[in-house]
Amino acid sequence: MTFVVTDSCIKCKYTDCVAVCPVDAFFEGPNFLVIDPVICIDCALCVPECPVDAIYQDTELPDDQEAFLDINAQLCQQWPNITEIKDASDDADEWKTVVGKLPLLEK
Repeated sequence: MTFVVTDSCIKCKYTDCVAVCPVDAFFEGPNFLVIDPVICIDCALCVPECPVDAIYQDTELPDDQEAFLDINAQLCQQWPNITEIKDASDDADEWKTVVGKLPLLEK
């Protein structure tokens, strides 16, 4: 099992979750974070740290977020690893309640 970053993270990219990950399973893209399902040890430490509730266990993904399982698995192979907290996007607070952001994902 693994945890998955979903739609809520797009254009926000808060990195509070990164700091608590004991295995450095997060990878950073231009406007989104992903979790490598191979590295993730299913510890759940990242879940309460996410201020936009973007992280779910793969077995508990809402139906409309299931595409993010594959998105995380693919993009973690392309993006650099992130292990330290960085500033969120300048307009993150404006985007954190917006839904349906998948078309805005920058790869």
